[in-house]
Amino acid sequence: MPKRGMTRRTRRRVQYVAAGLVVLVAVAGGLVLVVGSGSTTQPAAVPGAPRTVRHVAQPAGLYPSVSAQMVCAPEAQSEVASALGVTGTVPVPPTWVDHLYSCRYVYPNGTMALSVKELSSRAQTTAYFESLHELLGQSEQLKGVAQGAFVTKDGSLVLRKDYKVLLVDTSGLPVPFGSAFKSRSQVAVGVGITVLGCWTGA
Repeated sequence: MPKRGMTRRTRRRVQYVAAGLVVLVAVAGGLVLVVGSGSTTQPAAVPGAPRTVRHVAQPAGLYPSVSAQMVCAPEAQSEVASALGVTGTVPVPPTWVDHLYSCRYVYPNGTMALSVKELSSRAQTTAYFESLHELLGQSEQLKGVAQGAFVTKDGSLVLRKDYKVLLVDTSGLPVPFGSAFKSRSQVAVGVGITVLGCWTGA
C-alpha cells in the first residue's frame, strides 16, 4: 500500500458513505469501489497505438499476495485509524493458514478482525463467497461494490475482488464506536472502503 495519509476530506467522505451504506463510485485520492472483472482478454492491437496493460487476477500461491498483506500492514493500520478515528492498542500480528491471511485490530474496548481468503479461480471464489453468505446471513446487499458485497446479520462486511474474498468482522466491537459510526455495519463499510482504495490496481 502506498505510504500516504488519508486527507480530512477523504476521511469525511468515508464516514458519510459508511453512515448511509450507499455505493461510492469514486473518492478523491483514488478510493474506487467499482472494479473490473480481472479479465485476461486483451484488445486487438492497433498500429501505432500504445499498448494497454490490464489487471489480471492471480491464483492463490504458497505465500500471501501483496494485496492480501495490505489489510494488516502498518500503512493499513494508519489508514484504518484515520478513517475510524480510533487507534489500536497493540501490534497486529497476521496469520497465514489454508490460504487465509488474517489479523485482529485490538482497541481499548473491543476487537475487529480482517481476513482475506485467496482462491484460484472464479468458481472457487464464488463458492467461498456464497458459503459465507449462508453461514453469516445477510442484512443488506451492496450493489455495485467490488464484484459483490453484502453486510452480514451481525454487522460485518463480506466482499469479493478477483480471486479474493475480504471479511471485515466487526462483531467484537461495541456500539457506537469511533467517530460518527453508530453501528457495526457502518464501521465495516468504512473499513471496506479503505481496503478497496488500497487494492485499486492490485
